[in-house]
Amino acid sequence: MGLRAVLQPVIAVASAAALTGCLFSETVETFTGPTMGSTYSIKYVRTADAPAPDALQQQVEALLAEIDRQVSTYRRDSLIEAFNDGPAGCQPMPEPVLEMARYGLELSERSEGAFDLTLEPLLNLWGFGPRSRGQRVPTAEEIAAVREQYGHRLIEVRDGELCKARDAVQVDFNSIAAGQAVDRIVRLLREQGIGSYLVEVTGELKAEGRKPDGAPWRIAIEAPQTDVRAVQQILELDGLSVSTSGDYRNYFEQDGRRYSHTLDPRQAAPITHTLAAVTVLTPSAMEADGLSTLLMVLGPEQGMRFAEAEGIAALFVTREGDGFVSRGSSAFDALFPTQGVKP
Repeated sequence: MGLRAVLQPVIAVASAAALTGCLFSETVETFTGPTMGSTYSIKYVRTADAPAPDALQQQVEALLAEIDRQVSTYRRDSLIEAFNDGPAGCQPMPEPVLEMARYGLELSERSEGAFDLTLEPLLNLWGFGPRSRGQRVPTAEEIAAVREQYGHRLIEVRDGELCKARDAVQVDFNSIAAGQAVDRIVRLLREQGIGSYLVEVTGELKAEGRKPDGAPWRIAIEAPQTDVRAVQQILELDGLSVSTSGDYRNYFEQDGRRYSHTLDPRQAAPITHTLAAVTVLTPSAMEADGLSTLLMVLGPEQGMRFAEAEGIAALFVTREGDGFVSRGSSAFDALFPTQGVKP
């Protein structure tokens, strides 16, 4: 199994004319494949000196396989699982892993612990982690015990190594790894001279440039519905990454109560607020990935305050009565002034 199994709340949208390429000297090439328990998709404008899809796909899949070997919590031979299974102390890690750790710790500090890379024991306890024993509501005693096993201050990056303070600490990069994968693929494309692309990995994506007919890349944000896949909004992108986090599909119910897979580290429990989904747009896909998770934990009011204070472009979709209400941050409304607030 790959890095993680995820939903894909951001959907790439392309016109048929752009995909045929028959009217232009430049064409849009496409290739897809499995990764991280889900899929990836690459679309790019192929110019005369750009590589063929087969050659580029081999490079992309080699990169994705490297990421899986480094940080997958679903394979026992990954670097991060060796770290998780090992004793307290430090272990050398490749720079991409240390980059994720540094950014995760930065988000933890900025949010006063609402974002946490060490939640795997808590996720397992509630039934949402890679080593869970089934979804259920744990006892107060179990929650108290697992609180001793996680906390962002129990890890640090030091001299090219990832360090943990206690044996039981386990690091899980699932909240930012797919976003970083997008960023790394984008760098690979640029090194190949490709300036127009749409890269998507397990629903995290970035688009830049224009298609051969001059049209922008367009993506659809999925509406937070459990029964069908419906479009919430369509956005035009150029140089921005998009990440959506939501709790409308991955959850369980017990004794008539709904428990989301999104856990609040501060409460050691699933979120209980009315935020159904949040979409974040930033230049970096890794940052968008982490921020969408963080804002989902914070909820509609605290999350909006954080987004406004940090200048984050975010779209919040909250449950209201039998429907949903969308509200964008100031930075989001500045990017997409015609979107407005939609019920």
